[in-house]
Amino acid sequence: MPGRKTQREQAKEMLWDRGIVRLSEFKSAGITAATIGRMRDDGDVIRLARGLYQLPDAPLDANHSLAEAAKRVPKGVVCLTSALAFHELTDQLPRSVWMAIGKNDWSPQDEPALRIVRFTDTLLAQDVKTTSIEGVPVKVFAVAKTIADCFRHRRSVGQSVALEGLQEALRQRKATPAEIARSAASGGVSTIVRPYLEALTANG
Repeated sequence: MPGRKTQREQAKEMLWDRGIVRLSEFKSAGITAATIGRMRDDGDVIRLARGLYQLPDAPLDANHSLAEAAKRVPKGVVCLTSALAFHELTDQLPRSVWMAIGKNDWSPQDEPALRIVRFTDTLLAQDVKTTSIEGVPVKVFAVAKTIADCFRHRRSVGQSVALEGLQEALRQRKATPAEIARSAASGGVSTIVRPYLEALTANG
């Protein structure tokens, strides 16, 4: 049919619109794996990881790894040290992206670039913000919630990292003491966070 778009053209349009596209998304749109393979061989697309593709000239955001992680784990929420880094509350640069998922959600296997943490459905739904990175919707926990979670998982991320996040959030005024106290209460770490919060705000 005249004017009908080829699979290559459709694939390029999807990549322009979405930034990063999974192979399963191409297949759902009627674009075959063979077409994507040929496009990769010709340099029309680049393979970021298993089943993830992007245009070769797409601008890379500083938070590119978060966009990749969101594509790999669509139900996941960026959390803990990765969320602290996103909110510019730590100097830590985690090698893997920390992602929170539900207790019964599917978890990708053999993904060294991801660190999966399971949250209850209630905690997973609290204070989630959605941002766009390279055209990909990425869910990230808000500042106060992230700090409370870091204290809750302090054995995994380190107590010093949780304290750094708390100090920086207050210093940069990215969360109020009241917001942090509420999140700590919701996460069951009020008694742990309160002494640090009181000490840091005593002269404020």
